[in-house]
Amino acid sequence: QMQLVESGGGLVQSGGSLTLSCVASGTYIEHYAIGWFRQAPGKEREGLLCVGSSGGALYYKDSVRGRFTISRDNSKNTMYLQMNNLKPEDTAVYYCAARGTCIGKGDFDSWGQGTQVTVAS
Repeated sequence: QMQLVESGGGLVQSGGSLTLSCVASGTYIEHYAIGWFRQAPGKEREGLLCVGSSGGALYYKDSVRGRFTISRDNSKNTMYLQMNNLKPEDTAVYYCAARGTCIGKGDFDSWGQGTQVTVAS
């Protein structure tokens, strides 16, 4: 069973950037698809984007295309979410999650605890 821990959230001004980290333990991160999700207060969790074990990226949400990018550092067993040009509507708790593939039915199998991102207008 993989365990995931997110970090890197915080308060940023509109138009600014943040990089979130997702550190895996229990197995090698390159064997899994890793997705990034977020949940704002009172709203359902939404998928943002995902990178497969082959390295290909899939965007779940159009509003983050061109602004959010996933990268991998296998030596640190870590995935990163680079977020640029942040907007107030990006304010949410951000989660990383893992399963076999980015595309498929059902929920991801392993989840981190989340990290808060707040974007001031």
